[in-house]
Amino acid sequence: MVEIFNPATTDTEGLTEFAPDPTAARKLVFYHASEGKPLATPWQVALARSKLLTEIHLPEGYILDCACGSGIQLGAHMAILQRPGIGVELDPLRARASAVNLQSIAIHRNEVGAERMLQTRIFAGDGRDGAVTCAALADHFSLDAFPKIAMLHLDPARPRNSRTHGLDEMAPRLDEVFKGWAPYLSEGVNGPAMLLDLSPRLTHEQRLEVESLVDAVWKGIPRTWVWTSRGRGRVDRLALWLGDAATKGVARRFVRIPPSITEEAHVISGGRHLSAGDGLPKSTRQPPRRGERVSILDAALVESGLAEAWLSTVSKSETFTWGVVEGRRPQIHHAHQLRLDDPMNRMLVQATGRVVALARLELGIDTVDQLVELFLEHDIGKMTIRVPLSPDVQPKVQGAIDRQLSRRHGRREAFLAQQPGDEMLLVCIAE
Repeated sequence: MVEIFNPATTDTEGLTEFAPDPTAARKLVFYHASEGKPLATPWQVALARSKLLTEIHLPEGYILDCACGSGIQLGAHMAILQRPGIGVELDPLRARASAVNLQSIAIHRNEVGAERMLQTRIFAGDGRDGAVTCAALADHFSLDAFPKIAMLHLDPARPRNSRTHGLDEMAPRLDEVFKGWAPYLSEGVNGPAMLLDLSPRLTHEQRLEVESLVDAVWKGIPRTWVWTSRGRGRVDRLALWLGDAATKGVARRFVRIPPSITEEAHVISGGRHLSAGDGLPKSTRQPPRRGERVSILDAALVESGLAEAWLSTVSKSETFTWGVVEGRRPQIHHAHQLRLDDPMNRMLVQATGRVVALARLELGIDTVDQLVELFLEHDIGKMTIRVPLSPDVQPKVQGAIDRQLSRRHGRREAFLAQQPGDEMLLVCIAE
């Protein structure tokens, strides 16, 4: 038997893990369980994703989250789409926390008495078993038929503190969820609407494996891959939107969540289907030149395969040379200044500037004095290191540079990049 929680009446008994969400206005407090807080989706991210769903047409019915965890993403979907929700969570305490959090979101939005909230339930049970969940809900509400499921959201658990994630490490597994829920999902114009939250660490080959699992059940269903980032040079979320949740003609989408919770997300769409390749540009080694521009881009944008499409919107017609493609600091060399008047576009560039000096030195504490003298020749008062250094060395070198420059009177801001493949350091005046 499954245990059913009504968000309107569930209390916090047994829940000791809770914290305010700093990405939510008026500081929503969310409860968690079984060390669920690090896994929870930030409210700002959850809202941004749900708002994208308003651009598509979903059939009538419930929003289902069959591995709902703390329920934050389900609560965002329900609030934005104004639909009732079904949440399933194997851990009973997490299921309780999810119900409490849905209640908190409804109070936050003054929607406690809304009809959709009266129809919403959280189940402590097996998220793979659509038959048991649908039968339990039909029996609970004395329905004559199984509930209609407008969209399935799946965010399976993954190993923590692992550098790679295999598809067989997801819990529940994708194929098991597909098998258990396929008969109960409403068929829209383009097939059932599904949003699969996947590990951002999946390789291109693993993403193709996911598509194969989908095609085994819904051959040729429309799909849109979505990379979401909050900055810091990494992909925070990778998702596959399917069927009626996919956007026609859009194979890839990059969503950049801004630092301010009052700003809307920056969305870039387009790209090629994954079957055509990973979409990454090709790196080329060439000698650096004084006077050329160097830009370090958002690593998540590059990983999405949409960087070149974006560059065409912020530059003159020119050829970009990619010095670094992968890693935290993708680097391009170009002739003209990027057009970054729009703050949203500025967010996608870690640094951009003109090369004013070259130094063939190994960056370290022993070479700081030589570099500072070079910086002063170019009236530099602030220098930011954009060179890969070990975590124990980087703050020491940056601190030594900062201390020396603070005693001088340079007026220009700059950053230090590195020529890919050798020790050549590039001194770039920020633009």
